[in-house]
Amino acid sequence: MSTLICGSIAYDTIMIFHDRFKNHILPEQIHILNVAFLTPEMRREFGGCAGNIAYNLQLIGGDPLIMATVGDDADMYLARLDALGLSRKHVRRVADSFTAQAFITTDLDNNQITAFHPGAMSFSHLNHVADTQGVTLAIVAPDGRDGMQKHARDLAAAGIPFLFDPGQGLPMFSGDDLLEFLRLADFACFNDYEAQLLCDRTGRTLDELAGEVRALIVTRGGEGSEIRADGQLINIPCVKADAILDPTGCGDAYRSGLLYGINAGWNWEKTGRLASLMGAIKIAHRGGQNHTPSRDEINQRYAGAFGENLW
Repeated sequence: MSTLICGSIAYDTIMIFHDRFKNHILPEQIHILNVAFLTPEMRREFGGCAGNIAYNLQLIGGDPLIMATVGDDADMYLARLDALGLSRKHVRRVADSFTAQAFITTDLDNNQITAFHPGAMSFSHLNHVADTQGVTLAIVAPDGRDGMQKHARDLAAAGIPFLFDPGQGLPMFSGDDLLEFLRLADFACFNDYEAQLLCDRTGRTLDELAGEVRALIVTRGGEGSEIRADGQLINIPCVKADAILDPTGCGDAYRSGLLYGINAGWNWEKTGRLASLMGAIKIAHRGGQNHTPSRDEINQRYAGAFGENLW
């Protein structure tokens, strides 16, 4: 049961600011903002929503199939996909472009300021859902604007259920655009900020929007998450992490748990708990793809947190 992961592949340059942004941004001077943050720690990671989600889903035991676009500088990332055994059959290289690049500055409170260059991601509409085989579930994650709309429409037309996850790409879309996505999708997931923006853009409440999909999920960081499904509000607790090191990619790890549970036919409580666990495992490691728990270790962590086995 392959899960199609439509989204970005990107390099993440992550810089650590050894202070708090709030100590250096003057609210009364925000209209002439001109700040610089000294970041003595810097590293380059493999990232992008599609890459991160696929990496985590494979850890759980799923069968991810990445659909993404990359640039001339993608050799190192493509070699990594090969080493991990992740198919790049539907990873298209776009000539004369860069692979998408995220430049992320994180402060001591885990707040983040990100600059993102889309590069080849802007050509994601060149990939076609019809070229895939054996796909039983999909996700439309942050990607090029035209690609996200095209893939959502094509998945719906093909009868392939999918999770809509606009992430940081949500501001690209109008209220009408977002309502179209929800009507095409079977499931949708947002963090709490994105959920508020969704409500503002559409003029509807979360309860009203939940009626457009089979399930609407909202993550709330350390406060856990909520799943609206079948007329119910299901509260999912946050799993205690071994350490709080880096939030980069935690949302992608969470979504991998959702995808696994949906494809496995699990109930929403179990699905949400696995998603929460994957986010907790990720946040204890730096970068989006440096945690390496085995499937048995994931099961043991789940059992320790919730008193039952996954499998």
